[in-house]
Amino acid sequence: MEIEELIKKQKEFFEQGKTLSYKTRKNILIQLKKTILKYEPKLYQALYKDLNKSETESFMCEIGLVLSDLNYQIKHLKKNMKRRHKKTPLAQFKGKSYIEPAPYGNTLVIAPWNYPILLSLEPFVGAIAAGNTVILKPSEYSEETSLVLKELISEVFPKEYATVVLGAADVASKLLDNEFDYIFFTGGTKIGQKVALAASKYLTPTTLELGGKSPVVVDPSAKMNLAAKRIVFGKFLNAGQTCVAPDYILVHESKKEELVKALKHWMDKLYPNCLENPSYVKIINERHFNRILNYINTSSKVLYGGKSSLETFKIEPTLVEAALDDPVMQEEIFGPILPILTYRTNEELISIIRKHPNPLAFYIFSTKKKNIDWITAHVQFGGGCVNDTIIHLATNELPFGGVRQSGIGSYHGKKTFETFSHYKSILSKANWIDMPIRYTPYTKKKRKLIQFFMK
Repeated sequence: MEIEELIKKQKEFFEQGKTLSYKTRKNILIQLKKTILKYEPKLYQALYKDLNKSETESFMCEIGLVLSDLNYQIKHLKKNMKRRHKKTPLAQFKGKSYIEPAPYGNTLVIAPWNYPILLSLEPFVGAIAAGNTVILKPSEYSEETSLVLKELISEVFPKEYATVVLGAADVASKLLDNEFDYIFFTGGTKIGQKVALAASKYLTPTTLELGGKSPVVVDPSAKMNLAAKRIVFGKFLNAGQTCVAPDYILVHESKKEELVKALKHWMDKLYPNCLENPSYVKIINERHFNRILNYINTSSKVLYGGKSSLETFKIEPTLVEAALDDPVMQEEIFGPILPILTYRTNEELISIIRKHPNPLAFYIFSTKKKNIDWITAHVQFGGGCVNDTIIHLATNELPFGGVRQSGIGSYHGKKTFETFSHYKSILSKANWIDMPIRYTPYTKKKRKLIQFFMK
């Protein structure tokens, strides 16, 4: 089926009201969950082929999170679909006010390759829960996973309800040439700008989940060993190919040596012999492999790691001493390289961070609440953690998203349902009484009454 014909069929399906009822939405979500469980072995195999992910990491970071979100959407669906009653002002007597969630209609979800199941299915699930039809365009780089996703979705949904469209950048461009009612994109900032430009042609609302250089601040009061352990976990998960991975460290100059020693210890302990480790994640393709190696080769000093295997596309966890003008500090790394820089004062710290404004994530390790509050208040970022990294991504109760260059809009849990819903504001008036004061001709008496009612 051609893209234009597919979009037309989905629009017709939606306009017939076939996605709207609570029963339909709940039943299809339950069926989707059962099918994901059925396809679990295939999903594990696909993730291993695409990224060399182990089953444990695949479940912890992808499949398990999708299942958790499905459970959340199913459990809260009825409540999320309900009208939200609001107070009606006296001037509108007698009436009642409410907000009613309504699906946008035909939606497009464009997903990346780094977490190809999680970042495809989590927004997909929210769009379905909100009552939309969906076209999912997964990445061509994670080819095996995309094929399994297409097979899985086609087993649950008729094409006119939801489907997966495969292909490279030209297919994504063809999709964006058409009119959708909502577009959800996860990926890099440059492509996000193109998506926003294409959406503007039809004034289509969008959510853009992008990225940026997410800093980790380690102040003098931090517990260095624990900080190092949690930074190493967050940075080298998925070989650093995570949009909220710590991108660089800013440590107080008095604690640099202590932190470097602890980082080396935990890199040794958590990732021993990683180039030979069958469960250590690989870089997605040769282009990205060479891009990351160039960062290593042009960094001021390699403190740990740096080895690689072109045969397997693996790069071992690497700690580098960086200067602000090094190539590794010019854009998001998206790989297993961790630059470390120092600062002396909080003012200098903020100045450095503002050279890469509006990061998607921000992390601070400290035991001083006053310092935590001051620094987080002076940095504009999407979300983050205090005394940990990356785990804010895994809760349904915290909306996830960026700000300005790192993204527009947010999702997760209830917020995903809200993202894919338009909230209609409705005031319903009684038909047995009609206040005459709003009608002409206006008099002084009417003006006084209006002023009274509108206080």
